[in-house]
Amino acid sequence: MKLYYSPGACSLSPHIVLQELGLKYTPVLASTKSHKLQDGTDYYSINPLGYVPMLELDDGRRLHEGPAIVQYLADQAPEKKLAPANGTWERYKLQEWLTFIGTEVHKNFGPLFGQGSDEAKNAAREKVLNRLKFVDGELAGKQFLMGDQFTVADAYLFTVTNWASLTGIDISGLTNIVQFRERVGARPAVQEAMKAEGLIK
Repeated sequence: MKLYYSPGACSLSPHIVLQELGLKYTPVLASTKSHKLQDGTDYYSINPLGYVPMLELDDGRRLHEGPAIVQYLADQAPEKKLAPANGTWERYKLQEWLTFIGTEVHKNFGPLFGQGSDEAKNAAREKVLNRLKFVDGELAGKQFLMGDQFTVADAYLFTVTNWASLTGIDISGLTNIVQFRERVGARPAVQEAMKAEGLIK
């Protein structure tokens, strides 16, 4: 398998999941600025959307969109329990979290990385912070989003909350998220994925 990624982008989530599962893969750096691979290949020729992540299977099939990718990966090694079994209530709760993180947190960070007005950016910060306050409440008394079991949703939440300090969002008062980030950040697989992307030494 190949994982097309850009350092610190949302592709860190499947990168963490691949490390957690111990699956064999090749990371391929795909710049979200130049849209070129390191060998000069136009990334648009691989993913017409031009963004990461993109997972390419050994048979050439390709899957984009992080929440779909991480569920596919988790299902390749169900014994690791990174996603509940398909068809169970818990699986739908996992999908609920992946959808919420994608549409209510991840997407609302978007204006903060662009050229928008200060007014638009302040509105985006407020919206992200409000959504994270909800997550903080949901984490009360729990190790992870789904309880005591680390799942692919936790890898995604960790990834997007990495962007808070980069975009001027103060989450220091969200104690449950702060503690969650410490727990997840200390996981060996997370450390390895972040080192591979040059985010930590």
